[in-house]
Amino acid sequence: MKPLKVGRFEVYLLLDGRFWLDGGAMFGIVPKALWSKKTESDEQNRIPLVIRPMLIKAGERWVLVETGVDTKPGEKHRKIYRIEEAGRLLSALKELGLGPEDIDLVVNTHLHFDHAGLNVVRTEEGLVPLFKNARYLVQRQEFFEATHPHERNRGSYLPENVEPVAEAGLFEFVEGEAEVLPGLRLVPLPGHTLGQQGVELESEGEKLVYTADLLPTFAHVPLPYIMAYDLYPVTTLETRKTHYPRWAEEGYLVVTPHDPKVPFARIREGERGWEALT
Repeated sequence: MKPLKVGRFEVYLLLDGRFWLDGGAMFGIVPKALWSKKTESDEQNRIPLVIRPMLIKAGERWVLVETGVDTKPGEKHRKIYRIEEAGRLLSALKELGLGPEDIDLVVNTHLHFDHAGLNVVRTEEGLVPLFKNARYLVQRQEFFEATHPHERNRGSYLPENVEPVAEAGLFEFVEGEAEVLPGLRLVPLPGHTLGQQGVELESEGEKLVYTADLLPTFAHVPLPYIMAYDLYPVTTLETRKTHYPRWAEEGYLVVTPHDPKVPFARIREGERGWEALT
């Protein structure tokens, strides 16, 4: 597995699995006549997505961004979302000669089941954190939302992905922007949830951003292409307007968590609005 080089950082874009979500929900107010030009859909109107955690080698330390999806929720959950190859993250780490014990930091951009599923695994002893030697970095606001769910977000936050980590004292809460290692910043990207964060790398003049679900795929780059899953869509719009120009002007390599075909690209503002250079 060949890494991307971002200055002194080595970045591995891993593939944890595939799943399918309703195309209308994924594109919000955008009609199917438009979004269907960008992606296929199945007989249930679901579009294909991947789960792409990002692994960073920062000197002697390993940082895992997202832990993917797991089978803990059961067969009904798997069928609803047509989840395929759940838990592939572990084999991806093994290909690199790593195990869960080698991870020093886990970054949860947010705590939805497709981003934090392997925070915890089921063993004979019960539910236990998988990355026992790591600190799990999450925005304090996101932890609050995950532990105080309501009717609108309860399906996305699964207690079994959160509570065992909290009980083990492995969460480290972040409030706002934070540089957790030299050149590695956590940046609030609210909208999908209020506590969502992204990851920015900067080293030797090179830059990369992992967008979390602010930009789930490159089909979502146009400003109005905002998911119905976003709890605060106008906040998503304002967050995009804040960060897009900076990412474009400073030449950031952009990585999204769910694009099934394009792992990374750059963005620019064209004559018809924002677009991805894929």
